[in-house]
Amino acid sequence: MKAYGRFCARGEFFEGEFEVSDGFVEFEGLKLNMKSVKFLPPSKPEKIICVGLNYVDHAKELNMEVPDEPVIFLKPPSSLIGHEDFVEIPELPEGLDRIDYEGELAFIIAKKCKNASADEVEEYVLGYSCFNDVTARDIQRKDGQWTRAKSFDTFACLGPYAVKLDPSNLRIETRLNGKTVQSSTTANLIFSVGRLLEFISDVMTLKRGDVIATGTPPGVGRVERGDVVEVEIEGIGTLRNRFV
Repeated sequence: MKAYGRFCARGEFFEGEFEVSDGFVEFEGLKLNMKSVKFLPPSKPEKIICVGLNYVDHAKELNMEVPDEPVIFLKPPSSLIGHEDFVEIPELPEGLDRIDYEGELAFIIAKKCKNASADEVEEYVLGYSCFNDVTARDIQRKDGQWTRAKSFDTFACLGPYAVKLDPSNLRIETRLNGKTVQSSTTANLIFSVGRLLEFISDVMTLKRGDVIATGTPPGVGRVERGDVVEVEIEGIGTLRNRFV
């Protein structure tokens, strides 16, 4: 499988396209055991744009109407971490201490993009990756808007790398300590990748490396310190992070 990413191995930093197969990473003549590779977030975004309520089955779970247009919000680049990095649960006020996982498909922008059309996905998308939109749920409810709840350091997990593929019908699964807690398919997305690219680039100029997370399927839930959350997406791989 051809992938794009950023990683460290043998004391060196690497970035670009590489092959992933049979537990090895092959990059410019090097064949590296994946266990010896430290994957970094596959891009260094200027912006992380997220979409709320974008799965039909999630809307049904919440007894909410399907939105007419995407609902978007931002996470700061300072919240970004990669595969196998630790999510640091902050000290929160009593009664506002619930932290949730939200497994998602994300896509990474390949080049400067403004006013793109939905059929220009191939031109503007570098690749697709796994994302965990970690959320301080009680704070989200208290504030009535999402910025504080979504923006703590380490609350945007992305990786392990990006893959170019058809995103229209990919199995997405989230596991909490090995137990499947979210399971759906991107065929249930309310707004497709193309529609999101079109909608968001009408609002703001997208730059190479910017990340768009497409929303979470049903089954979001609470995490505690010591928990391990894995987000696995068909054709891409598995993003794994421990909460501390």
